[in-house]
Amino acid sequence: MNQIQSLLNDCLIKTKHVEHAAIIKLKDETVWASTLGFNLQPQHALLLSSAFFKNLLHVRREGLYFKEKHYKCVRADECSIYLKNEDRGLIAVKTDSYILVATYSEGMYPSVCVEAVEKLVYLRKPA
Repeated sequence: MNQIQSLLNDCLIKTKHVEHAAIIKLKDETVWASTLGFNLQPQHALLLSSAFFKNLLHVRREGLYFKEKHYKCVRADECSIYLKNEDRGLIAVKTDSYILVATYSEGMYPSVCVEAVEKLVYLRKPA
């Protein structure tokens, strides 16, 4: 396990309110690291990148189809996208260089997932 995977596990998974997490590099829209069992394909990385840079208004209105599930938008701005599908959810936070994405599932508190993901915003350079 590399240092980035350890960071994801220590800061997110150990909260017990984040099911899976990954970091996508914006430069080439590739998955830099992910937690065990979270297999993001290149098209998933591209979809999340496009959601921030090209389709933010569409995500707000229509939600997002991610990994064979439709998610409704709870919040979407230039830095964060929060999506929900029944008892599951997806949180994506954009920095200057990366997108940090995390999921939560039934029995997990969405607010704790959001807080844990947003705490890793130190990856985001100050404006």
